[in-house]
Amino acid sequence: MEMANRPRICVISKSFGQYCKEALEILKSFSEVEIKSVKEQKEIIDVVKEFDGIIVGNEKINKEIINNAVRLKIIARHGVGIDNIDIDAATERGIVVTYTPQANSDSVAEYTIALILNIMRMIPKLHNITVNGGWNRILGYELMGKTVGIIGFGGIGKRVAKKLGGFDVKILVYDPYVKEEDIKKFGATPAQLDELLKTSDIITLHVALTSETKHLITRDKLKLMKNTAYLINTSRGAVVDEKALYEALKERWIAGAALDVFEEEPINPRNPLLTLENVIVTPHNANFTLEALRRTDLMNAEDLRRFFNGQKPTYIANPQVYSK
Repeated sequence: MEMANRPRICVISKSFGQYCKEALEILKSFSEVEIKSVKEQKEIIDVVKEFDGIIVGNEKINKEIINNAVRLKIIARHGVGIDNIDIDAATERGIVVTYTPQANSDSVAEYTIALILNIMRMIPKLHNITVNGGWNRILGYELMGKTVGIIGFGGIGKRVAKKLGGFDVKILVYDPYVKEEDIKKFGATPAQLDELLKTSDIITLHVALTSETKHLITRDKLKLMKNTAYLINTSRGAVVDEKALYEALKERWIAGAALDVFEEEPINPRNPLLTLENVIVTPHNANFTLEALRRTDLMNAEDLRRFFNGQKPTYIANPQVYSK
């Protein structure tokens, strides 16, 4: 591409290029790159007006931003989920949206296993007791022999099932969009949602946030769970009704929960979930590994290079834009 026609790309994502300088070098080889620190949502409207492409993390790119970004041709989501981007508005404007499917799947799957083991043995609580001078033991539970219910059997759900293979557990899977034979290939048993909730000792969520999955886990669904069961969420906070979850944990309808995601992020320090002893909370950290970030960076950079070289990106979230 000629120097005079070099596109301008704005990096808004806080982590892009921090751990993978090669990705930044790829961008600089064909474009003019600016890294912008955006502290408030309203700043994004002004920031993106002068750019042909943007790389965003969890920042919300709504219809107002898209309609005001007069030069914008492509949005690269630095991550797997695209629920923070108004895909319909982007498509209407002819703006391509790319993302990085499977880039962090192994990281999130490993973290899920870690949360399961930590909540069943209350390791964070034991750590706090010990460093504060105590020597109190807490009775825990083995994972071996338990039933693990996986809700959502995409890339992450499949990896969780595979990594659980060495723990001698029974695996149930609910995903109406995955064929039964594909579930059975992973040594798992297909199940309906209510059946899974009633019979599982550990339930782990791995679904994208859509209108269909928002508050998938309601008060009634939590009531179906065993009072000895644990809920694990590394997907999206809004998949669970947090008010109902607080009630379930407070009243001990279920034994505990390990949560990496929340309906409001960063989590409000007044969130009542933080007052409970049978909860482990972490700050949306499951995908945050060096390896996952490097894969994510490179997938973004290569797709941007393809796009501005006149080629079709590999990972397009709105392929219908090409029919406009």
